[in-house]
Amino acid sequence: MKDKFSLKGFFSVEHRNKNNELVGIYRIPNGIVNEGLNHILDTEFHATAQIATWYIGLVDNAGWTGWNDADVMAAHAGWAESVAYTEGTRVEWTEGAAAARAITNAVTCDFSINAAGVMKGIFIVSDNTKGGAIGVLWSTAAFTSVVNVNNGDTFKITYTVSG
Repeated sequence: MKDKFSLKGFFSVEHRNKNNELVGIYRIPNGIVNEGLNHILDTEFHATAQIATWYIGLVDNAGWTGWNDADVMAAHAGWAESVAYTEGTRVEWTEGAAAARAITNAVTCDFSINAAGVMKGIFIVSDNTKGGAIGVLWSTAAFTSVVNVNNGDTFKITYTVSG
């Protein structure tokens, strides 16, 4: 029996305007950064404590130059977090139990956009501090092209990771 194990994930985003009209649906594959992969390996094979709760954050297009496998929350020169949403913290990713070699959230993670701007991507981290620079960074993902947002828009995000 030959078994392949390669972690990968994707974000599904439903974008609605202030009138609840559908603006777009986006499916974005993510990259898992070194820190995230090292954390998984350490948790399963080196007795590092599990992170019980993960959070989703948004990435602004301003200053965007790209991702790096070595990105961590304290140092990611190619991108900046967007805090242009009304929630007081990053939105919790509430995952269900794994099944069929995948894990996902059944209820969307909703972001209420409160300013016009341009979004570039999404990330997952272990700390909920909006605009914060701590926590374990798990993954990053960029929209295929930038997404223009307006005050009153909503992002409804589902994240799935599989092996």
